[in-house]
Amino acid sequence: MYNTRIGLIREGKTPPDTRVALTPKQCVEMMKEYPGLQIVVQPSPIRCFSDSEYAAEGIKLQEDLHDCTILLGIKEVPIKDLLPGKTYFFFSHTKKAQPYNKPLMQALIAQRIRMIDYECLTHADGQRILGFGFFAGLVGAHNGLLTYGKRTGRFNLPPAHEVGSIAGLQAIYDEVVLPPIRIVVTGSGKVASGIVEVMNDFDVDFIEPEDFLSFDYDYPVYTHLKGASLYERKDGKAYHREDFHNNPQDFQCVFKPFLSRTDILMNGIYWDRKVPRLFEKTDVQAAGYKMNVIADITCDVDGSVPINLGASTIADPVYGVHRFSLSRTDAFLKDDNIIDLMAVDNLPNELPRDASIHFGVHIQKYVLKELLKDEVSDILKRATICRDGQLMPDYTYLHDYAFGA
Repeated sequence: MYNTRIGLIREGKTPPDTRVALTPKQCVEMMKEYPGLQIVVQPSPIRCFSDSEYAAEGIKLQEDLHDCTILLGIKEVPIKDLLPGKTYFFFSHTKKAQPYNKPLMQALIAQRIRMIDYECLTHADGQRILGFGFFAGLVGAHNGLLTYGKRTGRFNLPPAHEVGSIAGLQAIYDEVVLPPIRIVVTGSGKVASGIVEVMNDFDVDFIEPEDFLSFDYDYPVYTHLKGASLYERKDGKAYHREDFHNNPQDFQCVFKPFLSRTDILMNGIYWDRKVPRLFEKTDVQAAGYKMNVIADITCDVDGSVPINLGASTIADPVYGVHRFSLSRTDAFLKDDNIIDLMAVDNLPNELPRDASIHFGVHIQKYVLKELLKDEVSDILKRATICRDGQLMPDYTYLHDYAFGA
């Protein structure tokens, strides 16, 4: 018997997010598997699975979650809603010392909260356990194609959130014939796998990077840049993945030749400030620059795509960036000096039910059993950013961020 009470919290961040960590059926399955485990749900008018769907499965709805020891959310919890001393799971976006979440980090410390970040849940080899990356890639690729079609008038796609499911999108793709466009996909993780899924659904042919640069095609093609096809050592030595991840400052990006050969960039790179950018801002001003649609799916402001001027929204996903002034403009102006940039930072929320089902399955498979162990598991240790008012050993580099003025 297990004596643990888990609460699914109502999302409070603006703009609102409708995803959930566990679906009604998953809650039932977990309580059957672990007798004594109780899961309750804080009511929400916007959650993709309604209150009535939880109630229909016998899941208790309750506003006050003080009697829960573990609280599961998705996005950052507003400081005013935090319950002191609890164990929280959500995407805190503090791992990189993001300035906008410094007050949240300090509140987690002050309220002695055990913060287990989904992003930091990994297997022993470093592979992430949980995330919405595949869905971000899938929706981001859809939005990149939608943007190109709207900009050129050559085809039309509906927004993914109006369709609402992967199956619905795939039915639409069967009816759309793409023109001979040239697409570059970057990245090697789940985001990139979602992008490639859409390429396959549209029957866009894969081309090796060197052929992509050398030849023209009368049908839609994409190339996929990652690892040694995207980065090289500055000293000319061979690329090794572990070396790159440990010493990114010793590498340079070789993306620049693709700027004049690409119609759409679909960027799926996990980036931090030690990693070389794909290009620099001045590169978009060079003669021969062609790439006028960018889907910055991982959406790091001023990051791997340096002309990302800020996140957009699901309701208004695309803005323009002037190549020479680098200022923000309206989108879809059909002006070669304007780059249309899609930079939505909560893309999986366009397919919230499918994304939530996928996410919850991985909680069932890999996380819950760790949570219910008598001893603290290594998986949870690696993902615990702070506890009892202190940073955990793997996150002491955040000291100034967590305790500074």
